[in-house]
Amino acid sequence: MIKDISNLQAKLQALVLSQQGLHAQGQVADYIPALAEICPKKIGVSIATIDGNTIGAGDYKIPFSIQSISKIFGLVMAMNRIGDDLWQRVNMEPSGQPFNSIIQLEWEKGIPRNPVINAGALLIADVLTSRFSSSKLAFLSFMRTLANDETIYIDKHVYESELNHGNRNAALAYLMKSFGNIEAEIPELLSHYFTQCSVAMNCEQLANSLLFLANKGVDPKTKKVICSARDAHRINAILSTSGMYDQSGEFAFSVGLPAKSGVGGGVIAIVPNYGVICSWSPPLNKFGNSVIGTNLVSNIAQELGLSIYH
Repeated sequence: MIKDISNLQAKLQALVLSQQGLHAQGQVADYIPALAEICPKKIGVSIATIDGNTIGAGDYKIPFSIQSISKIFGLVMAMNRIGDDLWQRVNMEPSGQPFNSIIQLEWEKGIPRNPVINAGALLIADVLTSRFSSSKLAFLSFMRTLANDETIYIDKHVYESELNHGNRNAALAYLMKSFGNIEAEIPELLSHYFTQCSVAMNCEQLANSLLFLANKGVDPKTKKVICSARDAHRINAILSTSGMYDQSGEFAFSVGLPAKSGVGGGVIAIVPNYGVICSWSPPLNKFGNSVIGTNLVSNIAQELGLSIYH
């Protein structure tokens, strides 16, 4: 556990300063116009630990669109709702293809390769849309409960931007529907998916909301069981193999932590029995992962000697 918070605080601030100017190595996700408007120079990082400490540096209290990091929370809700039946409809293997690949989904007859590529997340959104009377409200309520913060909101501007430029996701959903693997009506499913991607949170809120995955499924703040220890293990395993898109293998090799990125520039990393690291910087590398955000998580893990493979 963290013993000297002031020392680590200084290290985080130094790490943020060391990354200044590196935003030019990446590019913001301009295929979603609302994300293209975000200042590329923003950098934030936060660490939350299961023993109750939270620290941050830089722009760690500025909300951003969590995008694909939302797939973790949707997966937890779906696993809790339908259990192992979920794995009849989505696999748990690395994809080896871009996160929005249509070709792979066609080859595999509408069964997504894993729940954290877009097709898999749309399948999860179908489970939620079909089994909650108001899935969007249920999702937002879940996020607020986990973060213990009622101010968390849906960014309507990002939502509208996604809805107007989400044709590829619509294609994935209709393709799965054609194979009989989608139950809900596609417009309703897409509305849920774009809503969860448009949840706005800051690094501190995100780090705290994911502590249950570092604590065998139990929220260390409230002692509430969010998911079973087995499901926490499974989610961390999926994040280790697939959470950083086509950079997942390299990230596991060099950093060694279950992680998930989002095209809004966020990166989260789970440190079992320790805590959660969350970083944010909008410019992305060619894999769709934050350039600076990935650097920060890697540097912190190295600095603190954090890896699940020790």
